[in-house]
Amino acid sequence: MAESGPTMDNSDEEEFSDALDSSHEPYWEEGENTPPPSQSDYVPPPGEVSLLNATSKSMQTVFTEPNPPVQITVYQVSSESLSLRWDTPAGEVESYIVTCCHEGDIVQESTDTNKLTLSNLKPGLCYTLMVSTQVRNGRISKPAVTSARTKTHLESLMEDLRLEQLYPEKLSLSTILQIDHKTITDEPAKCNSDLPWYFLKKLMMVNVTARNVKCTSACESNCNPPLLDLKNLVKSTNSGDMLNPLDIITALFLCSDGFVRQEMALKMSMCQFSVPLLLPNCDTKQCTLMLWAMRDIVKKYRPQSLSESKGFIEDRIVLSELPMISFVRLGECSLSKSEILNKLLSNSQQFHDTFVHHNMECGDNPRRISNGLVEITWYLPCGNKNMDVFSEPVAVANLRGDIASFETQFSFLCETSAAVFVFFDTLDSECELLTNQHKAQIFLVGNHQSNHFGIDTLEKVATKLGLTNSNILLKTTQINDADFVKTLQKTVSKVVEKSKMKMGIEQMADIAHELGICVDEDSSECQTAKKNADAITAEIQDILEYKEAQLPLQGQIWKDLTRLEKEEFRLRNVGSEKIEDYKSDLQIEKTKLREKQNSYDMSNAMTCFINAISSPGTERCYFLKWMRMNLDNVSREKLSHLREQYKEKCKNSENKEEIKDIDRQLSNSSLGTEHFFREMGQIYEASLSLPETDPSRQQLQHLPKLCAQLLLDGFPLELVDGDASNIPLRWVSDVLSQLNDLMSQKSKILVVTVLGVQSTGKSTLLNTMFGVQFAVSSGRCTRGAFMLLIRINEDVKKVLNCDFMVIIDTEGLKSPELAQLDNSHEHDNELATLVVGLSDLTIINIAMENSTEMKDILQIVVHAFLRMKEVGKKPKCQFVHQNVSDVSAHDKNLRDRKLLLQQLDEMTQAAAKMEKKEENMSFTDVMEYSPDTGNWYIPGLWNGNPPMAPVNAGYSEAVYELKKNIIQMLGSCESSANNILEFTEWMKSLWNAVKHENFIFSFRNSLVADAYMRLCTEFNKWEWEFKKEMYTWVTNAETKINNFGTVALKSETSDMRQLLTQLKSEACTVLSNWETKLLENLAEYFKQTEGHVYLVEGYREDFANSAKSLRREMESSVSNQLTAAADIRQGMTELDSIKENHTKQLEERVCALIDECREKKVKMSDKELDIEFDKMWKKTVNELSFSKQKTTNVITCVSCCLRDNVSRKGSHACELLSQKSLKDCGREPFKYTVEGFYKQFKHKVSNFLNIEDHVIAVQKLADCIIAISTQFVNERMERKNNYHDTYIQEILHMIDERLQNNQRFKIKIEFEVSLKQHICGVAAREFQKLHEDFIHVNDPYRCLNQNKEKFRTDFKDVFHERDQCQKKAKEFTDRCLRPAVEDFVYRSLGPDIIGEMKTNQTFSTRMFLQSSILLDLLSKDDFKNYRSYICSYEEYVKNWILKQIVERFSNGSTMFEFEDKHVQSSIRSINDAVNKAKTEKSGNLKSFIQNVCQELGDKLVISQDALGAFMILNNADQQQFAHWLTKCVKDMKQDLQEKFKETNIQMTLKKLNVNPQNELFTDLIGCGKQCPFCAAPCEAGGIEHGEHFASLHRPQALGTYRSTRSEKLVTNVCSSSVNSDRHFRCAATNDESYLYKDYAMIYPDWRIAPDVSLQASDYWKYVLAKFNQQFAKAFTAKPADIPATWKHITRKQAEESIKVSFNTK
Repeated sequence: MAESGPTMDNSDEEEFSDALDSSHEPYWEEGENTPPPSQSDYVPPPGEVSLLNATSKSMQTVFTEPNPPVQITVYQVSSESLSLRWDTPAGEVESYIVTCCHEGDIVQESTDTNKLTLSNLKPGLCYTLMVSTQVRNGRISKPAVTSARTKTHLESLMEDLRLEQLYPEKLSLSTILQIDHKTITDEPAKCNSDLPWYFLKKLMMVNVTARNVKCTSACESNCNPPLLDLKNLVKSTNSGDMLNPLDIITALFLCSDGFVRQEMALKMSMCQFSVPLLLPNCDTKQCTLMLWAMRDIVKKYRPQSLSESKGFIEDRIVLSELPMISFVRLGECSLSKSEILNKLLSNSQQFHDTFVHHNMECGDNPRRISNGLVEITWYLPCGNKNMDVFSEPVAVANLRGDIASFETQFSFLCETSAAVFVFFDTLDSECELLTNQHKAQIFLVGNHQSNHFGIDTLEKVATKLGLTNSNILLKTTQINDADFVKTLQKTVSKVVEKSKMKMGIEQMADIAHELGICVDEDSSECQTAKKNADAITAEIQDILEYKEAQLPLQGQIWKDLTRLEKEEFRLRNVGSEKIEDYKSDLQIEKTKLREKQNSYDMSNAMTCFINAISSPGTERCYFLKWMRMNLDNVSREKLSHLREQYKEKCKNSENKEEIKDIDRQLSNSSLGTEHFFREMGQIYEASLSLPETDPSRQQLQHLPKLCAQLLLDGFPLELVDGDASNIPLRWVSDVLSQLNDLMSQKSKILVVTVLGVQSTGKSTLLNTMFGVQFAVSSGRCTRGAFMLLIRINEDVKKVLNCDFMVIIDTEGLKSPELAQLDNSHEHDNELATLVVGLSDLTIINIAMENSTEMKDILQIVVHAFLRMKEVGKKPKCQFVHQNVSDVSAHDKNLRDRKLLLQQLDEMTQAAAKMEKKEENMSFTDVMEYSPDTGNWYIPGLWNGNPPMAPVNAGYSEAVYELKKNIIQMLGSCESSANNILEFTEWMKSLWNAVKHENFIFSFRNSLVADAYMRLCTEFNKWEWEFKKEMYTWVTNAETKINNFGTVALKSETSDMRQLLTQLKSEACTVLSNWETKLLENLAEYFKQTEGHVYLVEGYREDFANSAKSLRREMESSVSNQLTAAADIRQGMTELDSIKENHTKQLEERVCALIDECREKKVKMSDKELDIEFDKMWKKTVNELSFSKQKTTNVITCVSCCLRDNVSRKGSHACELLSQKSLKDCGREPFKYTVEGFYKQFKHKVSNFLNIEDHVIAVQKLADCIIAISTQFVNERMERKNNYHDTYIQEILHMIDERLQNNQRFKIKIEFEVSLKQHICGVAAREFQKLHEDFIHVNDPYRCLNQNKEKFRTDFKDVFHERDQCQKKAKEFTDRCLRPAVEDFVYRSLGPDIIGEMKTNQTFSTRMFLQSSILLDLLSKDDFKNYRSYICSYEEYVKNWILKQIVERFSNGSTMFEFEDKHVQSSIRSINDAVNKAKTEKSGNLKSFIQNVCQELGDKLVISQDALGAFMILNNADQQQFAHWLTKCVKDMKQDLQEKFKETNIQMTLKKLNVNPQNELFTDLIGCGKQCPFCAAPCEAGGIEHGEHFASLHRPQALGTYRSTRSEKLVTNVCSSSVNSDRHFRCAATNDESYLYKDYAMIYPDWRIAPDVSLQASDYWKYVLAKFNQQFAKAFTAKPADIPATWKHITRKQAEESIKVSFNTK
């Protein structure tokens, strides 16, 4: 770090106060001959002061001290130089003198600028720095002083690499494994600070070019040199700031924690790089034995002794006792030791640079911190004499630097090596360094060609060391490099063969301690963890016995639980037993197994294990590493022994049973940390079956969090237990839930999975691609599936839109161990479906030429993709073809790719057939796939012949390209990433679904359900907006029609038909606009990325069709309403004309009477006026012609409509209709009967046996339809409008709809015709009465007589010339405006109430409505309610909705707000009309009223009778009338407000034009279809959905099903039955027997999925168990045999099951 020097203030300068001051002896100097300037003009130069002699007035000059520099700053400190700068002092400066000193060593330099760099300093020393100013006259200031320390070589290099922060803090594995911009781009290293990360990136992907670290400067890539420049050619191109690869490696090891060191050492070993054995620290002069770093390196080799038997040795390298040969250098040496070593270790066919040497890229750059580094590598034979350099394994160590400088390292090597080869050019005759070493055999290797070589000195040293010619190797001019290396190889071979000095690296730790060398395992965390791990693994003698004793819960018990779980779903062995009883028995068995698990005390091993993983972070990580390594060692030893036994037994074919037993042991002898975590999971899951308050359960609640922390730390979690082929769902779910809590709640994940055949390099592929470490060692093939988290760096988060990547490694498909089992294909299918379903991208690993096997794999994989497509998920996939190295592979394999696509298409068709889907599907229908971009060709892993082969660079590069492509594909995903909880939900639903035989029909996922619910909610909102808009439009249109032919109508149209056509045209436009808007909303909805919209893409067409259907439905409804209103109004127009004519004649007669009475000029009393008025009235009424109003024969009209409807069913239907007159129909209760002796007999038997047969079921249907029709008729009767044919047409439409929705039995035409006749007969009579009542009410004679008293009053007022303004205003308000306003309010309230109810979530979707009703039933827990809901579903739901409306509006405030809103709106309109009419120049009151009515014509329907009566004898003053009218309207407003406040909701609902409960029911009841087995209502959204489904099915007993033999109610639930091999028969099957599994053949538009969980149907089980006796009595049957487990279901569990089933948690 740069340091600043202290600022020199004025206190350090001399002061001159006066020339005569005795305390100063200034230096005097004569002035020049030139006359001095005047005092006022002269300014003295720096460093001098002019003094004026008072007596002689001569001038003299005194020189002062120069000012020193100000504020010295030290910057750019390196190990050998310092740069400093300072501020220029006041005055003129000639130069600066800079002095640098340290303990007597002084360096002095001068400069004329204010900065200087001091070079050739020593590293790590503190220097004193002094800077003095020198002026022209040579005088020098006092120095400004500061100090600075040069960096050590290590500090300097760390700063160059920008690793200084990591040196104390240490680099962690999670940091280097995270996906960042550097790991997915090909940008070269641009500066030194990029080099470590460039090296790590390559190393983590096991790329052998990782050490080729070099910065690419801009000029290298951009400049174009001249064609010929020889001088430039001979110049060195090696720039001084290049770094030696060894320095970078050393720096990274120094900056890394133990786990990164271990990972680096492992990957370096795979690349056949030398690995640090002794790591130096050039600052502390201390080195460290890298024992822990090498712990994880496992090597396999075949010594010559095993070459015939083809056996091999596999061992952890630190435990292998091998002879070590060390190579060191003494002094300078012209031979390249490392280069010779590389040749020594390589055969002629397979050369590799194991050690960095000066002829490698950047290898000739000076080493800054890596001198003193001891590297180690191993030569391991393959058992082939022609290829092996050494027949036995040997370790080779190489010390960097001169042994004279690194005596400790040299001593260590002499103590641990079988031989030490000392390279030299010149030797010291004393050579104490060599003579002091005794243990190792010394070999001298010299270069005779060197100018410094001395043969005499060599002889002296050799004699002193007692060496022979065989210990001395000289490179002479006669020996070339190849011969020299061969000689060296022979020498080493002899040493290895004869040496008894063999030592494992673990044993070297003791020698290291003796020499004062640190060991990286010495840390307290590492040692404590080792102690804990050893305490557990030391007890293992026999793996199988150990697992049974210490890990008992995951053995046979867990496998039995797995078997029971799958049987619960598949019901394969149910036999003749009752399904629900069988399932109950299975649950009891499961409970017993859990009890058995809980009966075990926690073993010592598990207690120690859980305690150890509960320790602090670093210690816990060390512990798990120790455990894994220890367990691998144990398993390896056991497997090696078993393999030998297997070989021996296989020699004799008679040992079949023994071979089978050894084979089983081989499969079960694997023991890893996953088994301990598996046991932990079982302990946790078993504890959950205990009561919540049980201490044992409470003590284990922390286990999921422990595991979640480990997952976050980078340890894998076992998703699928490969031994039991099951997921411990509760354990894994709770771990992931805890993980979600530990992570940010908004953290998103993307999932990448690999699938393929066993032992084809899947784990290696993932390890190479992401730098992770899934188990890949021999005999430890992955079983099940493991997930691992990789953090995404901030710079890539924006690209991928996620925070973590989840990598899932799976066991191989078609594994040999499982192939012998009957269910191996099923197991593979389950696993593939699960991981494909969880993945955003799946890598299909293909590494085989066997096309048959390849087809099997593709069948499994394609099957999984098809299943995902069907459930709404669209994973991406990449096919990886391994071991294809030809550069032309991509082009050459074009034909193969086409063949692959052809096979994929075949597999897709086969899978579709198995899943009972359309068979003409191709693979590209299932997922996006291009043969050109979806295939990757990857060369073989090893470059040569193992064990000495490094990883093929082509493999690493190809995998890297694949990784980049995967990241790019994931970044371009349209769908949003899941969070952990959503991932968990997918896992649970996928696993539950794969347990069923029919995955697609069994799949139920809460995320899909949630996405579907949201879509339904949104669509219902749009649908309601549409309907609300149309309600308003129709109300306005009906207002126009009702005002037709009156003064209120503004339209110029005088023809009703023309007005109707115009309105219908306008309606079509509005409807089309809304249909377009609905479809646009739908399109926009599916464009969003959040909310898992892609999961419900399959329903998009259904909702689009629903939008179109809604438009058609609304168009028909609107047309009917407009037509009916127009026809009724047309009829009224004729009546109004008659009434108007009669009124006009009466008015004339009254006026004549008034004139007549006035002419008498006699004051007449009221009684006399009454007598005169009565005479006139009687005479006039008698003279008026009152033709009797014709009544329509409604029965004839209904008959015509019925015939039109039935005629579409064919001639037989018309014949049936003609057999009975409609007027005779409906007089008796409807009763369905069957014809034919056999059918009648069957029906009687069914009645006798209390069995619901076809007749009873059809009768129930008829009763239901009759009830709905009756309700419709009653509603029309209450409105008191005239009859119209649309009424009966709507009834017939309802009947058709209900009959069509029925699927439980076939409807015969005889039944349909008789039912319609019955309903139409009843309706016709009611409508006839409605019509006659309407005619009666609107009879002109009656209407005229109704107004008699009003005429009388007006007659008297006019006669007496009374002021009528106030009275007439009141009359107009009360008789004309108030009824119109009230009518307007009641016409508008219906949509308001519906809209308000829809704000409640209960009424947002069908599923919410169903769950709310069921929860309400449960809260009341009353049998009558349950029975009513089951038997009269529609009626119950309507009543329930009505109760909800009443409850919601019973307090009055909300309803009053709506009512008041419409009252206020009407009053505003009235006042506006009055004010506008005032401005019009109307001649009289009549014109004024007409203007007011015309303004209100679009909103209010003013009664023509009332208006006509009001206008009679009206002589009120217009201005006064308007004044009083305004006041009356204000009073009316208050009266109406008071009235509405006092009116209760029930009274209001009766007066509404739009019935809210009916509309809500229609909206939310959906299609009205019911489950053909249990009558559960369909909950699918939209009107035109492709398939029907119900979230919760019921026991068939609640559908009145009973056993034909025992007459007991049946407990089977259809969602269970469809998974069984049971049969059903019904009218729809023509009494033929069908498997429940094949129900879709009979009911193709129904999807009866299994329950979302085994507890989902607990609701109805609870209801039936509680009210079994009551249901039996109600259904005249015997009580059901309730399964034992049903009796233990609590009300809380029943409630929970509703929330789970309907996803409303």
